[in-house]
Amino acid sequence: MIKLLESLPNTASARTIGNQLIRSGTSVGANYRACCRARSTAGFIAKLGIVIEEADESAFWMELIIDSQIMKIEMIEPLLNEANELVKIFVASRQTARKNK
Repeated sequence: MIKLLESLPNTASARTIGNQLIRSGTSVGANYRACCRARSTAGFIAKLGIVIEEADESAFWMELIIDSQIMKIEMIEPLLNEANELVKIFVASRQTARKNK
């Protein structure tokens, strides 16, 4: 995320989108860390919901960078694919936690 942010062009739109992306992208890791330290299954499920939202938001900002042609798709696609895969993993984890609750 940090390297992507630093490679964005120095335009108003790129800076605005980049700032949103760095916030949501780094929030995924911070909230997942909190999720792993949850005191209860309910807390784990709730915190995992935040992780899912932030990962999905990160994918949105990357899609916007591609759609607005701020950067070439080839430069962002691997990170976008990773964000989408993480969303799938976290959703499956939340479903399992709910089932086992």
